[in-house]
Amino acid sequence: MNLKEIQQLIEIVNGSSLDEVVIKNGESEITLRRNNSKAQAVLPAAPAIAQPVQAAPSMPQPAAAPQQEAPAAAAPAAAGDFIDIHSPIVGTFYRSPSPDAEAFVNEGDKVKAGDVLCIIEAMKLMNEIEAEGSGTIVEILVENGQPVEYNQVLFRIKP
Repeated sequence: MNLKEIQQLIEIVNGSSLDEVVIKNGESEITLRRNNSKAQAVLPAAPAIAQPVQAAPSMPQPAAAPQQEAPAAAAPAAAGDFIDIHSPIVGTFYRSPSPDAEAFVNEGDKVKAGDVLCIIEAMKLMNEIEAEGSGTIVEILVENGQPVEYNQVLFRIKP
């Protein structure tokens, strides 16, 4: 599939009542998932490539795992006080709509559900990432222009 075909599919999903469409063509697979009122392209092939990279470091860790489990168990309790905004796709993180523009949000800014927090570029498509809840931005965990992975935490919001 080329970019124009993907854009046409996104427009079709946006104009319909469908929440998700999965299209398989040989070894290629594209999932279009509606996030609020906009469809986004989710390409599961890229996370599959990233998984072996993540799995390789975990192989030597079983001997050290008992020492690391206590801090890992404490992390979700601390993160439970915040709303974590995750990346819905693999791509490049941008804090502003253009290089010359102000950032969408900064640490300490108050946001409400639906406010645009950043853009993630995937395959030349700009996907706006919106706040899932209201609160104050306490932490921005990604630098501008940095690649992000599927489900990576981008922002922490204190409700």
